[in-house]
Amino acid sequence: MASNTTAHHSGNSSLKFTKEEHGMKISPRNLNIVRGNDDRYWKVQKNNDSAAAELNQVSWLEVTGGVEGTTTTKSYEVGFIVSLNADAFGWGNYPIYIMIKGGNEDNITWTKVQINPDKKGQFEIKGKLMKSNDQIGASDNEKLSFGLYEVWSGKWKGGLKIHHAYVKEI
Repeated sequence: MASNTTAHHSGNSSLKFTKEEHGMKISPRNLNIVRGNDDRYWKVQKNNDSAAAELNQVSWLEVTGGVEGTTTTKSYEVGFIVSLNADAFGWGNYPIYIMIKGGNEDNITWTKVQINPDKKGQFEIKGKLMKSNDQIGASDNEKLSFGLYEVWSGKWKGGLKIHHAYVKEI
């Protein structure tokens, strides 16, 4: 195991949302990755924004992040740009899920995604959070939280590379 005090990689929890045409790009080192500090499970470059986080093997996939400065009066898309190594395993039989939560309310969406294990090159997996119908007390400084999960099957999977995540106002 890496010489850190925890097996989990902690990203930057205070990123400020910036509205960009193709979305605010979030590097893997700014994401929270369960078992991300343990080289048996993940390879996460701590000082390189352009390096992908590479999954060696896990049975519990949990990668989360968040941005501040969003509002529940807008809709957002969250995505992950990923790829599979030639020796990737454990994909295709069980779905993964993208969760997006806006603000401190119950505005949460889950998007089920099936990864094709034969997919080549980089590809995108994404979910959308539509604006809240309850505009009372809405603020322009809410936190948008998101995550990529496959924690229910208990099956081992590996060979996934996360190149970056993004948040985009839609």
